[in-house]
Order: sequence, then structure tokens, then C-alpha cells
Amino acid sequence: MSTVPPTPAAGAADPETRAADLRRVLADHAHRYYVLDEPQIPDAEYDRLFQELQAIEAAHPTLVTADSPTQRVIGAVLDGLDPVRHAVPMLSIHTETDTTPAGAQKFDARVRKALGLADDAPPLAYLAELKFDGLAINLRYEHGELVQAATRGDGETGEDVTHTVRMIATVPKRLRGAAATLAPVIEVRGEVFMRRDDFEALNERQRKLIDEGAKGEKTFVNPRNAAAGVVRQLDAGKAAKRPLSFFAYALGDVVGWDVPATQHGLGVALRAMGLPVNNDSERVLGADGLVRFHEAIAVRRDALPFDIDGVVYKLDDRAQQEQLGFKSREPRWAVAHKYPAQEQMTVVRDIDVQVGRTGKLTPVAKLEPVFVGGTTVSNATLHNEDETRRKDVRVGDTVIVRRAGDVIPEVVSVVLDPSTAQASPSSAQGERKERSEPFDLYQRLGGKCPICGSDIAREAEEVDWRCTGGLFCPAQRKQAILHFAQRRALDIEGLGDKLVDQLVDAGLIRTLPELYTLGLAKLIALERMGEKSAQNLLAGLAESKRTTLARFLYGLGIRHVGETTAKDLAKHFGSLDRLMDATEEQLLQVNDVGPIVAQSLHTFLRQPHNREVIEQLRAVGVTWEESEGTAGNAAPLPLAGKTFVLTGTLPTLGRDDAKDRIEAAGGKVSGSVSKKTHYVVAGEGAGSKLDKARELGVAVIDEAALLELLGSAHG
Repeated sequence: MSTVPPTPAAGAADPETRAADLRRVLADHAHRYYVLDEPQIPDAEYDRLFQELQAIEAAHPTLVTADSPTQRVIGAVLDGLDPVRHAVPMLSIHTETDTTPAGAQKFDARVRKALGLADDAPPLAYLAELKFDGLAINLRYEHGELVQAATRGDGETGEDVTHTVRMIATVPKRLRGAAATLAPVIEVRGEVFMRRDDFEALNERQRKLIDEGAKGEKTFVNPRNAAAGVVRQLDAGKAAKRPLSFFAYALGDVVGWDVPATQHGLGVALRAMGLPVNNDSERVLGADGLVRFHEAIAVRRDALPFDIDGVVYKLDDRAQQEQLGFKSREPRWAVAHKYPAQEQMTVVRDIDVQVGRTGKLTPVAKLEPVFVGGTTVSNATLHNEDETRRKDVRVGDTVIVRRAGDVIPEVVSVVLDPSTAQASPSSAQGERKERSEPFDLYQRLGGKCPICGSDIAREAEEVDWRCTGGLFCPAQRKQAILHFAQRRALDIEGLGDKLVDQLVDAGLIRTLPELYTLGLAKLIALERMGEKSAQNLLAGLAESKRTTLARFLYGLGIRHVGETTAKDLAKHFGSLDRLMDATEEQLLQVNDVGPIVAQSLHTFLRQPHNREVIEQLRAVGVTWEESEGTAGNAAPLPLAGKTFVLTGTLPTLGRDDAKDRIEAAGGKVSGSVSKKTHYVVAGEGAGSKLDKARELGVAVIDEAALLELLGSAHG
């Protein structure tokens, strides 16, 4: 990786030296951003350095140089792409980094003053629109036909990217309307961007290519750089495989077409030509209108399908725009009003490992606190071991942290040379520690869960390590109880999320068996728990003790053991003891049980903690009927091969109970009647299924006959 010489911290050098250092560093980072599409620092950090240079030059005008980034648009033409001289320069606009309402108010005050308006003059009209985080593009149409597409470049000269922009579905190759078709030249300016979902899909494909050993492939840091990388591809065919979008919002050179008198009117005209214009733009009045727009978009920002880092305000009246004109590289009549930065730089102080509700182990970076996304962040997820290794995050590293809305903060990338940015705390300066090692989750934990000490395991082709102590691990306690109590498992009436939270948080339940030791007095003492509700719960617990082996196995929450697999295991082994003593080879003999399920089940059942919880559940009275099973030379179950259909309401058996008992005896329960159906079990209110059975001559039985079949099966 290329680097630039370290920049002294602010105040550590005289203004002339500091300004020279800042120009050099800003030029290097602009090159990385605009030319290489490989940004090294967050936008907020670049803005901070840029504003520092602006302040020095404002205080010392003699230090301003022609090549200063404050005096020009930064960019360059990539080797391999033809240069395009813009007929009308593509300039940038001033950035207002005061993210409060004052940012909009200051802009309105500057415009009113420049126009010479009195304090009591009517409010000005503005067009407020989104500030897309993409790549600025100039589309040149001649007599309505797209003839050229060019990047902004340095504002004067850009790059010819017609070959790739033609691949963007939302860019019209021909404009609509007679006026646009007759005009010799209409240059439309806008933003090429990549939607967030397309960006995630692209990076997923890139990671797969890299894992497969493809050469020259990389993942992209953010949607903006992904879009820039696609547009500036030399191979149009490759670009066509990477979806991009486009929004139009301005004009360049225009010959033979009457430009609308307002920015709002321009948007209407662009739409009429068939160009995509974002619907979130709005004509507003005065500073109050700007503030309301900024706040409204802030609420919706994270729900948008694409990235923005602020909004743009433009004086609506084009005649007033011309009156104000330009200052250096920026129009006086427009401003970009930013939101709190979603990316900042800080230092990794440690890497911790958290255990989730399902046993998933997640490495978490413990950070030097940093203000990002509107709040102070001290922890950021690293997702999993593979992602941590891919980004090569190590203790002591300076990193870029991202926080968007309510999304959990994450480490985006490592900055191997933080001295180029001078953004991180003073304690972060310096190179990576020589003795730091790549993160190894298994080694870090010694192969044991940091919460309960159970073994951790990672299945083949899985990225996540998991704790195997599901029934014992405190971190998984609430999830284990809720799964155990659900309708398809032990079906404990009245035991829902809120009550489980109360029971666990109050310390009344630590393991599943303690559910069955709850007393009336303890339950009544809980908030919003009356005596009747407590009695109903105790009744539900007592009723749940009598279950089936399949339901019990499913209720244990063993990874990959769903309802169907639990039923297959119960049929095959017949008893819990035989299942618990089974080897992986014996588990593989069960119908539809493959290596992954067998490994997960065997690992779970060999944990002493889990076996102890199972024995405690039996000790408190959880029971079920067992059989010889179908393993080995045992005879097939009596109802094996028989298909049943249940219809109507049975006198005593619930639909699920009847289904479980039939399946435990080897039978199959279907949802529809056919010639292959052996029995239709009909109860009160039986409808079309009963009629279908009679039509096909299928045997129809009632609950009593079913119980007789089940009794003979178990006999």
C-alpha cells in the first residue's frame, strides 16, 4: 500500500508548513478516492482536514496557491480512458458541516445578504434535494441521442465513460419530446450510484471469487466506490454485470433548448425527457423550509435504498442564481448540508467475544470511544472470525468505524498508516505492533465458551463458531426456554416472551428443569401476574410434562434438529437412552440425517451440561412413551406405511396430539385425501375431506377407532 509522509498534528508547525502538509495529504487522499477508488479515510476526516486548510488560508491569504484543493475540483483522468474537455466546467458545491438546523439558517442568511434583501422581505424559494453518494456524470445528447458520457474529473477535464454508462438501464439512450430531439446539444448532469442491496450482492460475489482463487478481484469499501469502479471499467462487458442506477439533477452545455426558469421546473422538464429524477426533491420556502426538509430526510435516511451523506439546497430562481454567481470552485447559490458522519476513525483497544441468544460467538472490537452516526460508540461488531481475518483487524489498529441509524456499529477497514490522516487520538499514532497476531477465535477462547465453559464448534463450510451448551449456557437461557415452551415442542400454555424475560431477569429460572419447580407465591409476586394467570401457567406446566419423544427432542433446541428430524430420530431409536448413546455412525443411519446433523447432535449430547439438564427434566416428571424403534433388526413400527388424514374436531385429542401419536407409531399424516390414503379420521364438523374419502372409498374412522389402532400399535 502506498503512503504519504506523516502530517504534523495541528498546531505543531507554522501556518506555511502546515498548509503545505495539508495540501500534500489532501491530494494523496483525493487521488485514492477519485482515481484509485480506494479511500483510506472516512469522508468526515477528509472534510476536517479540508476545513483546517480553508481556515489557514482565510487567516493567511498569501498562503493560497493555485493548486490548493480549496481552489479547484480534485480529480484526474485514469490511464486507458480518453480525456473529455467539459464545455461548461463541472464544479463542486460548498459543504456545510454544521449538521444542526443552524447549517441551513446560515446558508439562507448568506444568500439573502448577497441578494441585498431586507430582513422583512418574503422568504426565498429553494429546491431541496438529496446529496447522493455516487459518481458525478455528464451525459451529452445531440438531437436527443446520447453521444457521450464523461466523469467530472478535475472539473475542466473528465474521462470518457460512454461505453460503461450505456450499460446503465436507467440512462436513456434517446430523449423524449420534440424540443429535446430538435436541440443540437443538451448536457444532462447527475449521479451514478449503486443501491445498497446491489452493493451487498456484488461484494458477496466478489468474496466468492476471491475464495475460489480468482486473481485481481477485490471487495469494495462502499457503494460509491463500487459505482465509480464499475463506471471507470475499461471492459464494458464486465461493467454490464454490475448493476448501477442514475438520477439527473442539473445541466451542462445547452444549445437550442429553452432552459426552465427555476430548478423545480428543470426537474419537471428532465422527467418529461425520460430522465430519472429522484422524487424526494422538494420546493421549500426560507430557512424554516430548509430545516424541515433536512430533518425529514434525516428520519428516512437509513430506510432509503441508496446512500446519502446530506441534502443539497439550491436557490430555485435561476435569474437569482446568475446574480449571485460563483466563488472560486463553488456556486454561491447552493450548499450541501451534511448529516452526522456515519464513518469515523478510532483505535481498537481489545477484541472481545460475545455469546448470542442462539449460541453464536461474535468477535467485538472494544474501541477508543468515538462520536459517529450521532452517538458515542465504544463497541463495534466484527461479525465473525473469517470477516475479522479478511479485514485483518488486530488489537492496537486504527480503524474506520461505521454506524448508520439503528444498525449495530461495525469496523469497516483498517488504516495501516494513521499518521497520514491525523484523525485518530494521539495514543493511536504509530505503526501496527510488530508482535500483534491475526485474530484466532478458537485460540483466544481455548476452545471453550467464555460464558459457560462448554466446547465451541464450527461446522464445515460455516463461518460462525457456536457454543454447544445450549441448555446450560446463561447467554442462551431465554432463547432455550422459549423454544422449549413453543407449541410444536412442549407446548406450555401462557409462557411467552415477556414472562420468560421476567422469570430469567428475576433469577427464578436458570435452567429448563427449574420451570417445573415454580410455585404460586413466586409467580404472583411478579409484576402484572395475577393469581388466576399464575394458576393457569402452573396447569400448563403440569400438562406439558406428558409429551412425545419427538417433541422433547425438538424442544431441546439442538442445532439442525427440526420437527421432522426429531420425529425421524424418535422413530429410529425409540428411546432417549439409545439416542444419547449413539455414535455419529449410528446417527447417520437415520432417515435424512447427514454428516452435519449427526455432528451437531452428537456434539450436543456429549456435553455433560446438556446431559445433566436432560436428566433433571426427567427427574421432575417430563415423560413420554418409548418403543423399540426401527434401528438395527427391530421390527418396523405397526403403523409404518399407513397414511392418515385428519378432519374435523376430535372429542379428546387435539390435531397436533393425534398427528404426533400416529407418527410415533410409524404412520404418516397427510393434508389431503387421495387413493393412497388408508384412513380418514373424522370428528365433529368434518367437511370436504370426509366427502372425498367416501367418493374414493377410503376407510373412515372416528377417534375411538384411532385410539384402538394406536393401542394395538403400542401393545
